[in-house]
Amino acid sequence: MTFSKEDKTFLINLARNTIIKKTKKVWLTEEEIKKLPDFLKEKKGCFVTLNKKGQLRGCIGYIMPIIPLYQAIIENAYNAAYGDPRFLPVTQNEIKDLEIEITILTEPEKLEYKTINELLEKLIPEKHGVIIKKGFFSATFLPQVWEQLPDKKDFLSHLCMKAGLNPNEWQKGTLEVETYEGIIIEEE
Repeated sequence: MTFSKEDKTFLINLARNTIIKKTKKVWLTEEEIKKLPDFLKEKKGCFVTLNKKGQLRGCIGYIMPIIPLYQAIIENAYNAAYGDPRFLPVTQNEIKDLEIEITILTEPEKLEYKTINELLEKLIPEKHGVIIKKGFFSATFLPQVWEQLPDKKDFLSHLCMKAGLNPNEWQKGTLEVETYEGIIIEEE
C-alpha cells in the first residue's frame, strides 16, 4: 500500500479532528464517507500513537482488520487520547502539542521456528511487528519499537515482560510468535 501526500494529510487530520471533537463515534457524514477512497473503506488493523515533545502520550489500536480503516483511525485516535490506561486523558491545552503517528498493519502471520536461533534469524528489525502468546498471556510491539530496542534478544525480553511473562520466556521455545508489517504515517 502506498499513500499520497494528500492521503497522509487526510489521515492525520482525521485523527486530530477526532481528538478535538472528543468522540469515537464516526463523525463524518454519509456523503463524506461515500466520497472516501476505497482503501479507507477496507478493513485494516491500525494503531494511533500520540507523542508529546518526543515522549509517548498514548497508543491504542487493533492488530486484526475488524472495521474499515477510517473508522479504526477514529476509534483508535480517541482511545489513544482519552482511554489509554497508562496515561491521564489528554487535555484541550495539550492537543496542539501532540504529534500523531498512524500505523496501518498487514494481517499477522505465524512465524514457524524450531530453535531459538531460528527465531532470532527470522525476525527482521524495523520491518516486523511481533506478537507473542503463551496461554492467556500475549503482547505486541509495533515495528517502530525496534528503534528503542534494536537488539533482538532485548526486544523479545521486553515483549515478554509486557505480556506479563518472565523476560527469558522466549528462550524456552514455547511461545507462539506472529509477525506483521506496518506502514507508518506521520505528520510532516
